[in-house]
Amino acid sequence: MRINVSEQRGELDLRPLSARSVVLSLLLGSHPPELPVKDLVRLVEPFGVGGSTLRAALSRMVAAGDLRRTDAVYGLSERLLARQRRQDDAVHPRTRAWDGDWEMVVITATGRGPAERAELRARLAALRLAELREGVWLRPANLSRPLPRDLEHVAQSYTARPDRPPRELAAHLWPLDGWAAAARSLLAHVTGTDCPADRLTAFAAVVRHLLTDPVLPAALLPADWPGDDLRAAYAAYQRELTGAAGRQGRGD
Repeated sequence: MRINVSEQRGELDLRPLSARSVVLSLLLGSHPPELPVKDLVRLVEPFGVGGSTLRAALSRMVAAGDLRRTDAVYGLSERLLARQRRQDDAVHPRTRAWDGDWEMVVITATGRGPAERAELRARLAALRLAELREGVWLRPANLSRPLPRDLEHVAQSYTARPDRPPRELAAHLWPLDGWAAAARSLLAHVTGTDCPADRLTAFAAVVRHLLTDPVLPAALLPADWPGDDLRAAYAAYQRELTGAAGRQGRGD
């Protein structure tokens, strides 16, 4: 599934989910992230995925290391369990009161190839840091999470208080207006459709968008920031899917 968003107007281009993406969306939203195949068959049907298509997708996903199978129960692999933890953190970010300090990470390693540099950049972005200039990443110190210890091999971390006004700096580091416009478009879309397949596609896009929310202190955000509303909408949908899975398990 791809989502293209116009940062100027927040317009959406949502593509239908493949059978693999439907299965992953259901399992990533389930706790614990595992379901019997008989429940999966019933759960994917409203999303336009037939039984034979599902079984073929499950076989490919097990072979690719996306899923593990125990008897007739399919669950997420270790790699995708890590993805679920990132997704859960995007929906329920752990924050603390902000006292004006910023986290700053300075890359110190040299001699890395393009793939290693790209991997490190993606990892720092996933930690909700933004690049001020090449090799210097920062964000307000309002997240209740330590930086991974293994980053010490390639970077040094500091606590800083930039001279630049905080709101101005945040607006420079993140495309806040574009993010908010896309979030509002997603909210309008998920509340304006009843089709199960369209809703699943849209909420998969919601999760991907939440993963890019910088989770800034309120004092640094534009007025009417839609982050909390988007998280609440997804949490409600997650409860809806969990309830459907529970009813399938009981044979309701």
